[in-house]
Amino acid sequence: MRDHTKLRAFELADEVVVAVYRATVEFPKEELFGLTSQIRRAAVSVPSNIVEGCARETEAEYLRFLSIAFGSLRELHYQLNLSKRLGFLLNEDSSSLELKIVETEKVLNGLICALRD
Repeated sequence: MRDHTKLRAFELADEVVVAVYRATVEFPKEELFGLTSQIRRAAVSVPSNIVEGCARETEAEYLRFLSIAFGSLRELHYQLNLSKRLGFLLNEDSSSLELKIVETEKVLNGLICALRD
């Protein structure tokens, strides 16, 4: 079994979740069960799938869960972009969050590519 706590991708994904929760606190209350919920679920899905993949026995399963995590991260990226365009997310919140997401995407993609080689 792999130790997810030793992965930089997991550390970054975990930081993204905390930042997302903080950034979405001020979203409109009518979005609580809409976009806010979708964004938070996508964010939590990233480190959760990394953890689950680490618990799997085969490398193929591990890769599959890392790929799912990457897909959730891309989904999150879009949803935050949409939130910004709708005026729910302030520029100062979105800039630092976007940088963190892009860094996470690069690290996670690097891990996936390294495992595929």
